[in-house]
Amino acid sequence: MVRIGGLASGMDIDTLVGDLMKAERIPLNKLHQKKQLMEWQRDDYRTMNKLLADLDELIKNGLYRSSTFTKKIVTTSDESAVSVRSISATSNMNSSLQVHTLAEAANMTSNGSVVTNLEGFDPNKTLDSQRGLFSQPFSDTQITIQSIGKDGKLGVMTPIPIDPSVDSLNTVIDKINNSNAGVIAFFDSVTGKFSISAKNTGDIIGDAEIHLGGDFLTSALKMDDNNQLAVDAGNIPPRGKAGVNADFTINGLRTTRSSNIFVINGFEYTLKKTTASSVKVSSATDEETVFKSVKEFVDKYNETISKISSEVKEERYRKYQPLTDEDREGMTEKQAELWDEKAKSGMLRGDSILIGALNKMRSDLGGTFGVPGIDGINDNYDQLADIGIKTSSNYRDGGKLIIDDNKLREAIKNDPNAIYQLFNNNGAGDSQGLVLRLRSTIENTVKNIEARAGNVFRTNSQFTLGRNLNNIDKQINRFENRLIKVEDRYWRQFTAMEKAIYKANEQSAQLMSQFSGM
Repeated sequence: MVRIGGLASGMDIDTLVGDLMKAERIPLNKLHQKKQLMEWQRDDYRTMNKLLADLDELIKNGLYRSSTFTKKIVTTSDESAVSVRSISATSNMNSSLQVHTLAEAANMTSNGSVVTNLEGFDPNKTLDSQRGLFSQPFSDTQITIQSIGKDGKLGVMTPIPIDPSVDSLNTVIDKINNSNAGVIAFFDSVTGKFSISAKNTGDIIGDAEIHLGGDFLTSALKMDDNNQLAVDAGNIPPRGKAGVNADFTINGLRTTRSSNIFVINGFEYTLKKTTASSVKVSSATDEETVFKSVKEFVDKYNETISKISSEVKEERYRKYQPLTDEDREGMTEKQAELWDEKAKSGMLRGDSILIGALNKMRSDLGGTFGVPGIDGINDNYDQLADIGIKTSSNYRDGGKLIIDDNKLREAIKNDPNAIYQLFNNNGAGDSQGLVLRLRSTIENTVKNIEARAGNVFRTNSQFTLGRNLNNIDKQINRFENRLIKVEDRYWRQFTAMEKAIYKANEQSAQLMSQFSGM
């Protein structure tokens, strides 16, 4: 449509239509403001979910882990001989340990040089190309190896294929070392000898620790069928060595292990050298770790409920609506910032989900956590007050927790396992520990908020506010289409007026021309 902008009338039609459209856009602006408020509310909900998720994560990695309460500080009188660390110990220990013999791995070597000409032999060339240089022939295309496992027992037989037209001595060695056979092999280019040693230490009583099969090993590489034969042959120097078990006395009991690293009662011992006398080993609960975890939980809990409380109590300034682009253009940056602060305030004021969560979290902290004597709860530590944690008596604190550091440290020193049970007792109702109650409340709250405000992985159609936003977008689109038609109508009306005025002016000019010629 051709738009005539005031050529005949002299009026500023653009401005007139623009002013008229401003009035027409008022409902559209309200829709945009409503959409903005919903987006702010959605974002505030998600901020609260992030806050709750952070609290849950801290609980999961702290108070929820038994290792937090069982962490030990272990000391030994001779770290160079025996070192100890807690793996899964739940109680402390005080031991003495004397090391008589360290565990050693079995090994075996070839009966002399495996090749007739060391200078001419290339371990990187194919076995077929070097076949004439081996001292003894071979025909098998598979070797087998069986060795002692980590448990001190003979492992499974491991087959290893070889292709003389492709494999070299070094590629065969790589296959052996990278297999599950549990041995390490190498070729010494100086002596021309081949060697195999077990990866795991220990002595298999009544059997060898390494078994070999295939004539490439037992013929071409001059190896015995097993390391026991290599030891029993009486060669000087010997061609093999039997595995040795660690032999030690702990708390008066002499015993053995196949490895120098072993676990007793949740403590991992590492034997490093033999000792002429006993090494003293003791453990104590890492009280500082427990104290720190409890304190971090209390601080995070207080921070969480404080932020949620301030959110549901935040003042809502209804006269401060979201700014339109035109409104923002008429303000300084600071003025717009202050306005936005007021407009965003109170998006979750009085929210039922968050208020319900606060009430439930506070109730989760109250009462006892388990039935003493039945649930494994220590009746001296069956509520938070028993370990020095209580709710602030000042109602303005909104249920914040206060710690009596000395009382908490004393409880940790007396019975850290009882504190773990207080937090994590796996019961139902009143028998459920604090952590389980609180995590359940957090989980339910997060689900309820996500049903209303979604998360970054959900589309708008999957949560309430998102569906409302979709509906507003549809209303906005419909209204914008309507405004296009309204603006076109105004222009048609003004254009018609301009044409009429132009025609009237033209007729008037013609009359004046006729009158002037008389």
